[in-house]
Formats: sequence, C-alpha cells, structure tokens
Amino acid sequence: MENDTIAAIATGLTNSGIGIVRISGEDAIKIVDKIYQSKSGEYCFHKYKSHTIHYGYIVDRDNIDDAFDGEEGKSRANGKNRIIDEVMVSLMKAPNSYTAEDTVEINCHGGILMVKKILETVIKNGARLADPGEFTKKAFLNGRIDLSKAEAVMDVISSKNKFALENSIAQLNGSVFKIIKKLRNDLIYEIAFIESALDDPEHISLEGYHEKLEKKTKDILSCLKKLLDSAENGKILKEGIRTVIIGKPNAGKSSFLNRLVGEEKAIVTDIAGTTRDVLQENVYLNGIHLNIIDTAGIRYTEDTVEKIGVEKARKYAREADLIVYIVDVSVPLDESDYDIIQMISDRNFIILLNKTDLDILVNEDIIRHEVKNKYGKDFFDKIHFIETSIKENKGIDEFEDVIRKMFFKGDISFNDEVIITNLRHKEAILDAYESMLQVRKSLEDKMPEDFYSIDLMSSYASLGRVIGEEVGEDLVNEIFSKFCMGK
Repeated sequence: MENDTIAAIATGLTNSGIGIVRISGEDAIKIVDKIYQSKSGEYCFHKYKSHTIHYGYIVDRDNIDDAFDGEEGKSRANGKNRIIDEVMVSLMKAPNSYTAEDTVEINCHGGILMVKKILETVIKNGARLADPGEFTKKAFLNGRIDLSKAEAVMDVISSKNKFALENSIAQLNGSVFKIIKKLRNDLIYEIAFIESALDDPEHISLEGYHEKLEKKTKDILSCLKKLLDSAENGKILKEGIRTVIIGKPNAGKSSFLNRLVGEEKAIVTDIAGTTRDVLQENVYLNGIHLNIIDTAGIRYTEDTVEKIGVEKARKYAREADLIVYIVDVSVPLDESDYDIIQMISDRNFIILLNKTDLDILVNEDIIRHEVKNKYGKDFFDKIHFIETSIKENKGIDEFEDVIRKMFFKGDISFNDEVIITNLRHKEAILDAYESMLQVRKSLEDKMPEDFYSIDLMSSYASLGRVIGEEVGEDLVNEIFSKFCMGK
C-alpha cells in the first residue's frame, strides 16, 4: 500500500478556472506517459526533465493500439485518440518533490465533471485513489517533513484568520520542529553522559555534574513552560474565541450580532423575547475570529419554548471563552440583571452599555454601586465597560480593541515566538514537562544518577511524539485521516 502510486483531485470540488489532479509514486511518470499527448502528437512524457511544465492533451487511448515508437515517441495507433482536455502537466522527479517520490500534476479546466474524468482516466491506467492526507503521509514516511510540519499543512489550509495562518506557516517552516529538536538534543546529551559515566566511572567523572544538571533542568523547564503557556493563545488563534451574547430580552443582542456580521442574520423586533433559540455565526474582526452565539433573553418566563431558550443561554455561557453581556441603559436594573451578573462573575466578560442614544438610567457607576450593595463586593475589578449605541454603530471599534487586549495582551506578533496550537503537541509537551519536574525533584533529593536518566529519557520520548519520532502506526494513520483528500 505505501509503495502504491496514488492519485487524487488536489483542488476544491467546485467549478473553477483550474483543476489539478495530483499523482505520486514510482509509476506516476509511466501512467502519464499513457495518457498525455504533446501538442505535436508525441507520447514521450518520460523524456522530460524534472521541474518542467508541458502543454498538451489528456487523451483516452482505449480505442487505439497502445504500441508506440520508442525512438520518436510517435503513436503507431490505427484508431483516433479521443481528447479529454487541453492541459498543462508539471513533472517533479524524486526525491525533489513534495512526497519525495515522482510526482505529476495535471492542470486542467476546473469543471467538476472534467476533473473527475481526468482522475478516472489516471486510475484506469494504474493509479490508486489516494486516502485522505496520503500525499502528506508519504512526505512524512519518506523523511521529507516531520510530523509537526505535516500537521501544519492542514492548519494552513484550515486557518480561520491571518494570525492563525501566520503561525501555521511558521510551523510549516519548522518553528516547532527546531525548538523540539534542540530540546531533544540537549536531553540526549545529558542521558548519554550519565550512561557513559555509570559504565566507565574510571574515565568519566560525575563530580560537579549535579550542579550542571540543575542548571540544564531549569533551562529546559523554562522553555517547556513557555510553550505550554502559549497553548491557550494558540487554541484561540486556531479555533477562534467562543463568544456568547447574553442579556435581558430586547437589550439589543440580536442587533449587535447583525452589526458584527454585517447583515440581518437575527430577527430584530420591539417585542421582547423574539429570540427563542441560539443563533451561531463566525465573525472576523481585524483578523480575530469569533465564534459568536446569540442567545435568548434571560428572564423569568412561563413560556415553555422561551424557558428552553433561557436554559440554553445559561449552558452556552458556562462553556464560553468570552461573554458579552448587553445592558439596556434606558431601563433600570432588575433581578434578571443581578442573576446574569452573578452567573458570569467568574468568567471573562465584557459589559456593553447599549442604547446610549436614549435617556440613560444605568451607567457603570450605578451598576458597580448596585452590585456592591446587593452582594457586598464588586465583581468588576478587571471588567471592561463599553458604552455603545448599536443603532448608531457606536462602540464597535472599542469592542475590537478590548478583545485584542483581553486575549492577546496587545498586538499579536509572532516574530520568532513559537505558539503551540495543536492539542496533541500540548499533551506531549506537558508529559515532557512533568518528567523534567521529576528530574528536578530527584536532584533536590540527591537521588542516584540513574534516576535522572530514567526521567530524562521519558521527557525525550514525550517530545519525540511531537515531531513523529516516537509514534506508532495507528496514531500516524489517525492524524492523516483528518486531512483533505488531495493533500
């Protein structure tokens, strides 16, 4: 299976200007030789140099004699070739290709039917349909890329904002691989030194090594901690900020969602309780991705359907990365507001003081004062209050700035910083970190050197899982099964 020549459509299955069928494997050139005809009528694809592109036709040769003149590459067909499409075909010979195998890409017209027809022709002439991610899997198995770079390929494709894209490209260029490789090199050096000293104490002394290893352990722990700390931002960059809009009925929640989306996604009326169920949308604010959920207004109600909506609002609020609590400043606070404030008091939230174009009966000072009187404390030490008038588009820019400061500590800039976005990587790094904590404890307890070696090796193996040097076949198959078909 791993040595099969595989083929798949590498572009989206939608009508477009160009479609690409990718072929990779030891028989890739031989297969294309059968179906590619140059403009002059030759079948000599095997004669072309690597990293060249050629204009011609993909043809169906079922109705002709397959024999051809090997010298000139001229067909000796008795019948007439049926041209399938006019194409440009690129050739990348092993090992200088994405998969490190002979690879051919047929660039054809991008109609769905046309691309499928060319793929069928390729498969009919000896290729096998590729499994999801199999081209990238070949690149990994052939040593072309490590596992962290392979996973970054899919992250580049699925990036939902420019920051996630920049980070994915950095990982594709080896940002994660380089730091993990350095840490593993540092660890294996210490392991080898300890083992050598234990095997040959007459020639290799461990005198003073305790202090040296303490410093090295501290440095490695610091580096691993920095990677782990980046993972929370990484998760948000990759998946977006789970944002839930809550408030009393008719506070302006649906109007706020519509303003962010830029179109009328939610029904807006003057009737309180219009929103009965949740409405989910993806919103991009200056490159920041929000997964926004508009919920039913929270209040006491006898309406069975509205009750269900209120309970859903509470559930989503408990699971949110960010809660946007919208307060109608034209009406006084009531028990529903106090209920909401207590519910979200331990979460990340922003309070939008909406409808500031009307007579203002509630402001930040009043909310703080009323809440302190009721609960004996202020829940808003680090909470952002933003005065808005969604009707007049006031406060939206400030809302974007606040989100950036809350989640990304100011401007997002990657430079040389490595940000962990993959949960599998985070878990492996956490295991490595815990092993290094055990090394530190053994040092503090003055344990024998072979104790250090065991935990150093455990940390080394855990980091190996990130780049694919300590993973089994089942995990590799699972990772690549999540890729799209042509990648």
